[in-house]
Amino acid sequence: MFDATYFHLVHESWLRNLEDSGLDEPARTDRLELFKKLSTERGERCTVQRRVILETVLDLDNHPSADQIFDAVEDRLPGIARTTVYRTLEHLARMGVISKACHPGRVARFDPRLELHHHLVCLRCNEFFDFEDDGLNRLTIPDTSDFGFEVSDYRVQLRGICQSCRVLEKKEESK
Repeated sequence: MFDATYFHLVHESWLRNLEDSGLDEPARTDRLELFKKLSTERGERCTVQRRVILETVLDLDNHPSADQIFDAVEDRLPGIARTTVYRTLEHLARMGVISKACHPGRVARFDPRLELHHHLVCLRCNEFFDFEDDGLNRLTIPDTSDFGFEVSDYRVQLRGICQSCRVLEKKEESK
């Protein structure tokens, strides 16, 4: 069973991290430089479309979906194709300049944070919330060699109902 005290501590941690979400200007600049460097090393073009899509992900701190990113990019690059945005997001994630967060049965979300952190996922509104927990960061990764699988990274998702949705549920129940 899930410990309520632990959840409360995680929620407090999430609230602290919510204020720090998004990339500050030096981190944003570093990420754009990393993108340029990796593109050059791979012999790939650093196109305006790719740069604008990356900048959009770095500027949106709400784990946007590809559709949300498309809407924001379209304001800056009218006429850009939705498939261009989708393909570019996948490419940027494979390059390692953004990360992709998946929740079964839902659309993928994109995250500018590359460092180890975890997510709270609301099962009602489908929002993702970043949180950090030293205990989760110290998890021992099991040996997966029997499966021929090499683990390169891990993220923990805790699924439940966010505070906003719980408040809405209580208001609806009281009617």
